[in-house]
Amino acid sequence: MDAEAVASTIDTDELVALTVALVETPSENPGGTEAAAVSVLEKACQSAGFTVSTQEVTPGRPNLIATLPGGDGPGLMFLGHSDVVPAGPDWTGDPYRARIADGRIIGRGSTDMKGGIAAIVAAMSALSRSGAALSGPVQLVCTVDEEEHGAGVRDLIGRPDEVGDFLGCVVAEPTDLTVVRGCRGASYIEVDITGRAAHSGRPDDGRSAINAAAAIVGIVAADHDAMTAAASGLLGSGTWNVGTISGGQGISVVAPMAYLGIDRRLMPDDDAHEIAAWLRARISAAGIDTDGIGVDVRVTMEMPGFETPADHQLVTTAVDALTATGTETSVGGWTAACDGGFVSSDLGIPTIVCGPGDINAEAHKPDESVSIADLSTAARAYTRMALELLG
Repeated sequence: MDAEAVASTIDTDELVALTVALVETPSENPGGTEAAAVSVLEKACQSAGFTVSTQEVTPGRPNLIATLPGGDGPGLMFLGHSDVVPAGPDWTGDPYRARIADGRIIGRGSTDMKGGIAAIVAAMSALSRSGAALSGPVQLVCTVDEEEHGAGVRDLIGRPDEVGDFLGCVVAEPTDLTVVRGCRGASYIEVDITGRAAHSGRPDDGRSAINAAAAIVGIVAADHDAMTAAASGLLGSGTWNVGTISGGQGISVVAPMAYLGIDRRLMPDDDAHEIAAWLRARISAAGIDTDGIGVDVRVTMEMPGFETPADHQLVTTAVDALTATGTETSVGGWTAACDGGFVSSDLGIPTIVCGPGDINAEAHKPDESVSIADLSTAARAYTRMALELLG
């Protein structure tokens, strides 16, 4: 079947309408409010004739799986998430009242990543209308909690017998339509430090948890500098970032406690628990946890990275599909992390990330927006990918 003929049936008005409907159904995380947005998506998928199922991960937080049936061969998975980060300040309008201006849809989640989800639905709808004989199913998996702790994708990979056979997964995160074949992973390492309070007039009577925290920050900063200086390859290197710090009881008291919240970006073969153990050992080797100082290091979130070979058919097909739409694209890596790491590492499904919108220029910012033209291009490219891989 002619791919251009199928792709040309994508209805841009319907694509915009679904994006707007999803944006106007808030699903902020933290908050656990994805259910309403998933309901909007569920109705759209049912109207398109897909087989739809939902699975509550926690109360009111359902994953959704929508399937366009095909033959008995391996299928093609498209992956997205229903949650968005909080709107925050400095918007020029209501972040949950979508506005269309200069060919763009403005609203929280338009780029990250409700526009990408709508493009997947539009592509699957075009394939369904065409009656194309596909060798395997095309499936949309929409997870909850991607922006925080990945509860949705963790639930998915915890049910491997319920996941079908797929030759590849396309994550529709906003890559500005670049084909991303590798992503670093992410982890949160939290450090609690306890000291001994004393009057600030005699600080040597106490043990300052804040001083100990500062020394730990020094260890982290030195390792970050060493890694980035030796960065190479598609993904460069891991990184450290101390994102939060707190501590102390009062200005006139030697600090009896302190806390560090640390982001550690991971290379595909990294293990966050091994890194936390390394940090704990370095703290002890530096003599920080002695004479009244206690240190607890724990991993509270881990999201794996992945790297798919440049010559894999999923990568080359995505490039060809985008090129056929008249889009200039390239193949690269991504500094961000996404649920695709779990699909690749835990389910063994080759994965790429490719979607409309620019994560650096638009995502998580006031007046977040996505180009309608890019939504249409993504939907047409997804259609071509499915036909090439499964046709």
